[in-house]
Amino acid sequence: MVVRRARPLTAPLWRQQNDKGFTLIDVMLTIGIIGIVSTIAVVQIGEAQLSLKGDGGMRVVAAQLNIARELAISQRRNMRVQFVGTNELDVIRQEVAAGTTLLSRIFLEGGVRYALVPGVPDTPDAFGNLQAVDFGAAATLMFSSEGTLIDGNGNPVNGTIFLALPSVSRSARSITILGATGRVSAYRWDGSRWVRV
Repeated sequence: MVVRRARPLTAPLWRQQNDKGFTLIDVMLTIGIIGIVSTIAVVQIGEAQLSLKGDGGMRVVAAQLNIARELAISQRRNMRVQFVGTNELDVIRQEVAAGTTLLSRIFLEGGVRYALVPGVPDTPDAFGNLQAVDFGAAATLMFSSEGTLIDGNGNPVNGTIFLALPSVSRSARSITILGATGRVSAYRWDGSRWVRV
């Protein structure tokens, strides 16, 4: 005669089942899914990193231009901006009596430079894209005390600054300046068109 033990009436049914844990197939399947997701994440991070470097350069240049404009208005002095080489921007105050004072000098980081990327067209503002820093024939650029961007003769001048990592179209960024108002606008290239930031 076999004596069967009855389960207590208060014990839930799921506690009566025997838990054996995970099988090798369960573990291998989980590791495979984690591997696939990690690979996708690494690829996406690589592409995003190039885009973030372009964004960083664009924001630094746009901030310096806006600071130069605000200083020109608040100090009632012309602020000259100079794009030196492929990655330097200087802001220089024109003194009343004579001479100049260097207020800031920044260098673009992460390999970002003033550059045109082949196949990337001009911005929607259409101020020009013949060179990376395109302000037409203007040799000197200044924000006046009224906040306008002028050339050495005092005439308003429009222009565009193109930034990118060399030959990486997804990192292409641009900054346009409307001379009559000194308005600074930033654009990001999304692979098919310019998007205003």
